[in-house]
Amino acid sequence: MLDSGNAVTVFRSADPGRGAQAGLVAYRLREAGIEAEIFDPGEIVGTCEVRVDEANRARAEEIIAAMPGHLEGDTSPAYDLVTVFTSDGAAAEIEALAVKGILESAGLHVTLMGAPQIPSLPFEVKVPRAEAEIALEAIAAAQAAGPAAAEAAEAEAESFPPPEEIGQDQNQ
Repeated sequence: MLDSGNAVTVFRSADPGRGAQAGLVAYRLREAGIEAEIFDPGEIVGTCEVRVDEANRARAEEIIAAMPGHLEGDTSPAYDLVTVFTSDGAAAEIEALAVKGILESAGLHVTLMGAPQIPSLPFEVKVPRAEAEIALEAIAAAQAAGPAAAEAAEAEAESFPPPEEIGQDQNQ
């Protein structure tokens, strides 16, 4: 098992065949004598990574570069997830879900980490490093606007016709 403190990502994919791709990459690296671990966290839906020890990074990257071109992946640190919001306590999940909604409405890629089964653990909202500054600005703007802005947005949303009525005039 790799030491998580020294493990680095050498392959990352969110493609539909990501599991098979990561398996092939890990297999080829192990064939070359490099300990490789597939990282497919259940909380981060849609991604799969292959990690190796930092000392083997350059050699692993060479092996991956020589593999068939159908392997798509990006190991850029810009896609590493960073925490932009943490909450604990009785309302932690609700607060984290609210922040997740704010960030998703801003078009950001958001991951919610937490364990609803264990309410004493904190909830975290994470985004790719490249989107962290925008996420923090969106959170600050929502906090500055306060509950009144949320209530106004909810009232405005309630004034829209139900989805089943939209376009009904055009069909008649």
